[in-house]
Amino acid sequence: MAVTTADVVVVGGGAMGSAAAWWLAREGRSVVLLERFEAGHKRGSSHGRSRIFRLAYADTYYVELARRALPMWRELEDDAGEELLTTTGGVDHGPRSEVSAVADALGACGAAYDLIDGAAAAERWPGMRFGETVLFQPDAGCCNADATVAALQRRAAAHGAVVRTDAGAVVVEPSADGVLVRTDDGDYRSTTAVIACGPWAPKVLAGLVELPPLLVTREQVFYFTPDDADLIWPSFIHHRSPYIYGLDTPGMGVKVAEHHTGFPTDADERSFDVDAEGRRRVLRYVQEWFPGLRPEPVAAETCLYTTTSTADFVIDRAGPLTVAAGFSGHGFKFTPLIGRLVADLALGRPAPPRFRL
Repeated sequence: MAVTTADVVVVGGGAMGSAAAWWLAREGRSVVLLERFEAGHKRGSSHGRSRIFRLAYADTYYVELARRALPMWRELEDDAGEELLTTTGGVDHGPRSEVSAVADALGACGAAYDLIDGAAAAERWPGMRFGETVLFQPDAGCCNADATVAALQRRAAAHGAVVRTDAGAVVVEPSADGVLVRTDDGDYRSTTAVIACGPWAPKVLAGLVELPPLLVTREQVFYFTPDDADLIWPSFIHHRSPYIYGLDTPGMGVKVAEHHTGFPTDADERSFDVDAEGRRRVLRYVQEWFPGLRPEPVAAETCLYTTTSTADFVIDRAGPLTVAAGFSGHGFKFTPLIGRLVADLALGRPAPPRFRL
């Protein structure tokens, strides 16, 4: 079987792998992007119409990362010629102590925010009810996940990358002089390889890189129809146990979901079924907190989270392998920035210190 050579082989055509390939190709590097399944598949973590973009974290490190990511989203949009991140503003609400911690972090970074009285918030967004303290952050919005991944792959190819979907499972064989990546579709050799295959990373890297524990869970989201089409919906995070999050999702309704309540699973054996008890919890929540939504979902989706014990990401290099993992639950908003960090690592530039293996 013939061997294709490139400067970098990227394993995983989700958001992060596609973003890394886009940056590398723009720098004039020869890149092969390998995706095991068909384009736009729903087996992993990067599919769907909407993800929240937000600056609102209680951790200044992530506030600054999101601020760095925002102009990169605009750079990607300029290259792709389409809108991928729509600014709607976002709301955090709940106990004063938790929301105040977000306000403190935003203030420390010089990011805009307003603390709003609950009654004023209900008047501004009459489709929602609110907890004790309400924070509005104007830079938040909605990332079109499906369109983003498609645009990254399309533009990576336009800049010279080879994009291979339906490549099948890979075997990665690092050596002293580079990496050989074997697939059902052919073999690829490069000086370095990026492994950004989400919940499949522990299997692909088994025996090659000592990863921190990565928990893979099957999560679910629900979409609800507003009673009034003219209602305005910010993205939202309700600080409670469990956290509830969501946002207006064009063409589908308002997405509402619990954060990180899914069952542990295996990426190759996962179910696509919706958990009935989880569905009942979300319906009860919508009935209590969303007077502007019809309390019966019109659609539901499942996806996989791959999470470290700290919810920090893993972005590091081990020999000729650059590892990008553990982004699920809150990583998508950083997609173009993470792609840049991963591309830099693959080219021998320093790793972000907080995300080391």
